[in-house]
Amino acid sequence: MTISGYLQEFHGLPVFHFPDRDTVVELPDAASVAWRVSGPTYCEAEDEQWEQVFARFLADVDTERVRALIVGGWDEAYENSSAAIVAAIVAAKDRLPGLEALFLGDMGFEDCEISWIQQSDVTPLLAAYPALREFGVRGGSELAFPAIRHSGLRTLVVESGGLGADVVRGIAGSDLPALEKLDLWLGTDAYGGDSSVADLEPLLAGARLPALRHLGLRNSVIQDEIAAAVASAPVVARLTRLDLSMGTLTDEGAEALLAGQPLTHLTHLDLFHHYLSEKTIERIVDTLTPHGVTVDVDDAQDPEDDGDGEIYRYVAVAE
Repeated sequence: MTISGYLQEFHGLPVFHFPDRDTVVELPDAASVAWRVSGPTYCEAEDEQWEQVFARFLADVDTERVRALIVGGWDEAYENSSAAIVAAIVAAKDRLPGLEALFLGDMGFEDCEISWIQQSDVTPLLAAYPALREFGVRGGSELAFPAIRHSGLRTLVVESGGLGADVVRGIAGSDLPALEKLDLWLGTDAYGGDSSVADLEPLLAGARLPALRHLGLRNSVIQDEIAAAVASAPVVARLTRLDLSMGTLTDEGAEALLAGQPLTHLTHLDLFHHYLSEKTIERIVDTLTPHGVTVDVDDAQDPEDDGDGEIYRYVAVAE
């Protein structure tokens, strides 16, 4: 599985791609769309850099009414970090007083593989936009997220093929009292995903994030360990949606989940892309669906054998 397309909807709004300088189109009402601002991912000398496209956006759009902004690609994102883009958006904070949602790095694999995207410290964006309600970032390489306080953020999504332990600890240590949805793609150590269950403990203990209702700990090579920790995690009691999808979940992790605290209060359990046996799938469905829990157990995977007795299981999104 790879990320091949771009966001079509964001913050409940259809996405509008801000045109390049040679394209003349009628611009929509500023508040009616999520604006995607992108530069060429492989720039020629005559091409606009992302910052130049953004400057045109600020000049051509009634930015005081913009509610959602998506950062697409930038030149050689596999080599150039997002730091300059972060700085440009921070500098424009007075021009975007109504910004409620921001996504950084909306690129498909043809632009830049997810684990090659060079990010940076993204917390200055949260500090600059206290009215932000939704924030997403794609790419874990060089990503930094030191612990921060933000009183308004309701949704935080970090998509990666490998999320560093320091990032996980920073998010887990942040003071986000309004956060309702947290979605972390933890990935694999082959691409920098070196976090452990211990790094997630502040989230699982339930002392933080009092408003949390949707928790996603996804795309992980340690999905069994996460499932076992979630089975007794106090935070689960107040969730409505639990997402352990896209990882290497096996019967061992699922059995631990079933043997732990009841999950019958959930509205949805997502286990999409897994390595579960048919018997275990039936047990999960038979245990939860009579209580009104919808369960996604699609995309069953078979482990690969290299012929020498070595078994391999893969997360859904890595490179």
